[in-house]
Amino acid sequence: MESVTKMLQSAYLPSPSAVSLSSATPFPPSAKHIGFQLSTGSGNLQQHMTTTRRCTTQVSMSATSHGTQERVLEEEASSMLETTSKSFKTLPGQAYPLGASEVENGTNFAIFSQHAGSVTLCLLLPPAGWKDCDTGNEGMVELSLDPGLNKTGDIWHIFIEDLPRSGVLYGYRIDGPQDWQQGHRFDSSIVLIDPYAKLVEGRRIFGDQNNKFSKFLGTYDFESPSFDWENDVHPNIPENDLVVYEMNVRAYTADESSGVDADIRGSYRGVIEKIPHLVELGINAVELLPVFEFDEMEFQRRSNPRDHMINTWGYSTINFFAPMSRYASCGGGPINAALEFKEMVKALHNAGIEVILDVVYNHTNEGDDKYPYTTSFRGIDNKVYYMLDEDSKFMNYSGCGNTINCNHPVVMELILDSLRHWVEEYHVDGFRFDLASVLCRGTGGLPLGAPPLVRAIAKDAVLSKCKIIAEPWDCGGLYLVGQFPNWDRWAEWNGQYRDDLRRFIKGDCGLKGTFATRISGSADLYRVNKRKPYHSINFIIAHDGFTLYDLVSYNIKHNESNGEGGNDGCNDNYSWNCGFEGETTDADIIALRSRQMKNFHLALMISQGTPMMLMGDEYGHTRFGNNNSYGHDNALNNFQWTKLDEKREGHFRFFSEAVKFRKTHDIFRRENFLEKKDVTWHEDNWSNSESRFLAFTLHSEKGEDVYLAFNAHDFFVQAAIPSPPQNKQWCRVVDTNLKSPEDFVAEGVPGIKSTYNVAPYSSILLLAK
Repeated sequence: MESVTKMLQSAYLPSPSAVSLSSATPFPPSAKHIGFQLSTGSGNLQQHMTTTRRCTTQVSMSATSHGTQERVLEEEASSMLETTSKSFKTLPGQAYPLGASEVENGTNFAIFSQHAGSVTLCLLLPPAGWKDCDTGNEGMVELSLDPGLNKTGDIWHIFIEDLPRSGVLYGYRIDGPQDWQQGHRFDSSIVLIDPYAKLVEGRRIFGDQNNKFSKFLGTYDFESPSFDWENDVHPNIPENDLVVYEMNVRAYTADESSGVDADIRGSYRGVIEKIPHLVELGINAVELLPVFEFDEMEFQRRSNPRDHMINTWGYSTINFFAPMSRYASCGGGPINAALEFKEMVKALHNAGIEVILDVVYNHTNEGDDKYPYTTSFRGIDNKVYYMLDEDSKFMNYSGCGNTINCNHPVVMELILDSLRHWVEEYHVDGFRFDLASVLCRGTGGLPLGAPPLVRAIAKDAVLSKCKIIAEPWDCGGLYLVGQFPNWDRWAEWNGQYRDDLRRFIKGDCGLKGTFATRISGSADLYRVNKRKPYHSINFIIAHDGFTLYDLVSYNIKHNESNGEGGNDGCNDNYSWNCGFEGETTDADIIALRSRQMKNFHLALMISQGTPMMLMGDEYGHTRFGNNNSYGHDNALNNFQWTKLDEKREGHFRFFSEAVKFRKTHDIFRRENFLEKKDVTWHEDNWSNSESRFLAFTLHSEKGEDVYLAFNAHDFFVQAAIPSPPQNKQWCRVVDTNLKSPEDFVAEGVPGIKSTYNVAPYSSILLLAK
């Protein structure tokens, strides 16, 4: 998009050339160190300038992997007002590690840019702090790097002695070829975020309209003590035992009904407060919508049909290393965000819950050439970081304007480094990769049979121990469900499972055999090489699309509030409103919707594979038919705790009991695909496309067989019940047609006869005891 405001220009300092580095003759060992004068003051340039003098700066110990060297620099440097300045010594620095790193007596800065002609390090020193990042650039210090001295290969670097160990904000101005036809997008007027910045500073309060044009800069913290993880270890829950809960950190407690203190609503600490709910529900893994730093106000940077919205889902990454700073409590900023994220992970682990991050490596926040929003990669080396076509225009396999050049060696290493950082620094347990088919494209956009990045993640010493999950499609049409390059490690969001279960349970014809295949683990898709049923992430509902309540309440999407005339969001929802569009007081329709939601959830929990449910479905959250609610920071997305209380003894109870029943019966969590001995299908009419009733028995080695029947007809079906195992009897655990608490009785109700009248649009589960 068109730039709305100039970013962090240096108005009160001499031009970069006045403090540029240049090589000189070897420096005598006894020479005295005299450093740059770095101003943190503000005001008129003439008021702050004193006399220009000759000064000498020692630049020594260029500690790269290629050895060290000593040099002396002679330069013109301007001294600043002594009450607002401090002298620092500089050295050439070293190329690795990338980012800002603490070395003895100072801080090293290193950044990659293959095509840059000049690189300038920009610093904001305490006490200017984050307020200047929000409101301006008073006191910014700029140090131009000499390519003959401060560059190793394609990495630019500098060491500054005695910088504060925390609270320094930094970025880069980078210039280079101005030839857009060759793929370059350099703009030295913009201060860019270091891709390797471990923390990002900017706006402190989520959705703050007074600071919606905030700039973002990298920062670091070498001062805080190491986090006390105590005895925290990864839960290492076997994949076939996982029950995943997809959730949004902010939306989980942002609503007043959460009952948590106002200062921590919508924060990492808010999640900690509400862990007891997750335990009560029974899930053992949370999949967090993006928690990498993103700009929630991006839609409001220019006039457009979406400028009333706030990006609350977070699929618009600014930086891959930094936790979302506005998820810190009390507007605490990036250092507190990092601390509180760790506290959240530690608390979840203590509750036996794993933490999986939804990560976005397919595109960034920087848009395209029509609406660019340059914050980092685009201005650092556009030609390296993004896929460009033969005309040097952005390829758009993400649907968001740009596509990250994932399999370029430099970009691939950036992604791997960031993933390891989240595992090693923050103890996360796994990752779900948004639009992961992008990761399977080469630098020219064509699909690769063995994409290097996907393989590297599967084989990496750290990452291979994590849960790794692909969303196996992208917006360029690369649909890889069941075919994602996996090295027997990658799991996949099974979009086929979602669509087939939706269609069967709502009553579409000709799907009985397909339904049987899906709940059996989708062997047609995943029984290849050493893949297992748990490589299928089974879901009916995810953040993107209808909620479960809306799936049974709306035939069409209702996205008018998004500002795009209803043109956004998926049109193929395979939903059924049960006879009336939207809210109704009709008791029969309400009861039918309740049955259908229970049918869907039961099918999900008894399916072979890894189940995933969406936050809020446990009480029947509605978005009133909006199937693309990414931009609504309100009750449309926020968990409604009052509604949970209203549904606790009915809807929630059923959902929680179903989760726990799955976890306590390994018959639903087989590590291998079903064999003939494992299941009996009570069906001899598979080819009848009009049949929408399926019954089967799962056999247990312990004799605790389970009988299940799903009736998607609009009439009763009298099902013949097979004989139970020897010395056992059938007990009714589930009948979705019954009212709570009879709809789910975990210990089972005995007295089941040789037939059972299965109600329209309902399902039953019998347990042999």
